[in-house]
Amino acid sequence: MRLYAYRTRAGLDRWGVVVDAGLLTGGQLEREGGLKGAWVWTNLDLGVVLGFADPRWWRRLARATERCLDRGVKPHALRKRRPAPALPYPGKIVCIGLNYRAHAAEQGIEPPDRPLLFSKFSNAVVADGEPVVRPPGCHALDFEAELGVVIGATARRVAAADAASYVAGYVVGNDVSARDWQGTKEALREGEHGDGQWLRAKGSDTFYPLGPTFVTADELPATPAVQVRSWWIPGAGDDAGTPVPWQDANTDDLVFDIPTLIEFITRSITLEPGDIITTGTPSGVGVFREPPIFLESGDRMRVEIDGIGSVENPVVDASEID
Repeated sequence: MRLYAYRTRAGLDRWGVVVDAGLLTGGQLEREGGLKGAWVWTNLDLGVVLGFADPRWWRRLARATERCLDRGVKPHALRKRRPAPALPYPGKIVCIGLNYRAHAAEQGIEPPDRPLLFSKFSNAVVADGEPVVRPPGCHALDFEAELGVVIGATARRVAAADAASYVAGYVVGNDVSARDWQGTKEALREGEHGDGQWLRAKGSDTFYPLGPTFVTADELPATPAVQVRSWWIPGAGDDAGTPVPWQDANTDDLVFDIPTLIEFITRSITLEPGDIITTGTPSGVGVFREPPIFLESGDRMRVEIDGIGSVENPVVDASEID
């Protein structure tokens, strides 16, 4: 099943079910599909907490969808809906560093011998089409295409062999990064140094664009092998507006697969419904190009994952909106 998050004219974030012809909204599923308590799942955050861990929630949703289709209910056009983040306020965003072999190789280092964890907060989440803000003092903004794994049930000390049953589904994410604050040497000017940790560099406001599509776990294999791609779309110069291929890799290049990540994280951190594990990025990021390329105001970033969807966002300077 594919769910699509959209924002109403009243500014409320809602889910609908994607069908071939478009989008069945919560109102249609309630009126025509007999879905009871639609307020629970059409409210994204409440739906996550009350629904993801309950198989009955998904069965009711599937039956309501089938009833609508059997009755000839006309879906809404997706293009007429303003995208919202698939999960606007995730409880935890657990990020994995250096988790593609080729990404480690482009830095001239060996892959880590255990997952490297860091975090973002929900303040970093923005929707498809919303601006990513380059904060004052940052001059080396970069981005990373990432597969996001959404947790569906409380997970504590989960064995890798059992991890699949704790995955609700998948989303498309973009790990925006201030490379100068991160301390990446290729991004530092003379006399500069990084923060000594990655929180500000990775967790600043708007630094986690999240696509609107949520794909349930049964749509992909337990250890999905999907293609992850990104494009830089410059806002100025001879190639302005032309997408430049940035990253293109398969998740079979992951150093640590999803079950291994869930086992490692839950040894010490309890994961809860609606938490996201963002699984790392392939090679090809801007900071390790020759010469390095960083994002400027007016540029756009596009991230796409086969079988799930995409997210695309413009870059603006804080001075333009403050």
